[in-house]
Amino acid sequence: MRRFNTALLAAVALSTALSAVPAQAHDRQRTLGIDNCTGTACHFDVPPGTYDVKVLLGGDAQSSTSVGGETRRSLLPETIAGAGERVARGFTVNVRTPEGEPTGAEGSPGLDLVIGGSAPALADIEVTPARHTRQLFLVGDSTVCDQPGDPYSGWGQQLPQYLRKGVSVANYADSGESTVTYLANPQLWATVQPLTRPGDLVLVQLAHNDKTTDEATYRANLETLVTGIREKGGRPVLVTPIVRRWFNSDGTLNNNTALLVNGLGVDHPAVIRSVAAAEDVPLIDLTAQTKALVESLGVEGSKALYLYNEKRDNTHTSVHGATVYAGLVRDELVAQHLVPEGLVRVG
Repeated sequence: MRRFNTALLAAVALSTALSAVPAQAHDRQRTLGIDNCTGTACHFDVPPGTYDVKVLLGGDAQSSTSVGGETRRSLLPETIAGAGERVARGFTVNVRTPEGEPTGAEGSPGLDLVIGGSAPALADIEVTPARHTRQLFLVGDSTVCDQPGDPYSGWGQQLPQYLRKGVSVANYADSGESTVTYLANPQLWATVQPLTRPGDLVLVQLAHNDKTTDEATYRANLETLVTGIREKGGRPVLVTPIVRRWFNSDGTLNNNTALLVNGLGVDHPAVIRSVAAAEDVPLIDLTAQTKALVESLGVEGSKALYLYNEKRDNTHTSVHGATVYAGLVRDELVAQHLVPEGLVRVG
């Protein structure tokens, strides 16, 4: 693998002098570099798969650079480099078709990255096929998925920025899905399960759209997902749903709308907790954590987490809210030793 050129390139200046060289022969793919970038956009003509991306950030002036890609995923948080300084960072990205929601548009072939931030400076970049990657699959609904357009964002869309090179997020969450529809649609569960490899994590957050699902069916569906993940050697993780921003007059969220209790009286978070305990599955209790956070921020302060100001929407999160909620998931992945601390970005 070629080394980064630390002297020539800055502030998204591009140089054809940095030619790509072949990767190891058995990969049958090249190491792709900065000659695939124009301005603040980079396109790499690669087939679906998992890729390691190594960036060198910085320029002559102080810079602050982030990297996004594919369907609005946040892949690297804003990173500061002092004047004349070069900062190396890496991440692993999942490339698939469709590139966003499984039932959505196919998107653009290959890997597309966007260089952002308040003062972006990309000095160099390398893309190579990933090896020994820990895959983290997401099974969920619109509060988790890679949302195709502003101002929406799912927490799964923001999670990759918290993970270092060696962990890839494969977000198969899809808008409007319940446990019933997710299991029934061949683009969803029948696609995710065969892709699951031994040791892969599969996080499941489905509840928002199980509005007419009775408790016995909901429980059985969760058990089916857990069993199916384990059949492939994967590691299921059950996630209770994020709360809806629906306040009582006393400033609490202690009501069925906020806490995802459906019209049949099915308390989704309680059932998820019960299944996790019975099946000995790790639990990320996002309901409890987001409830505490939203209540602490209050009626006004919590608006920024959701799309209240933009859409009068108290269910779907803004980019800010999705990023905050993804941080809660990151913290639980570390605390429960589901992902090694060294593979997680803390700040």
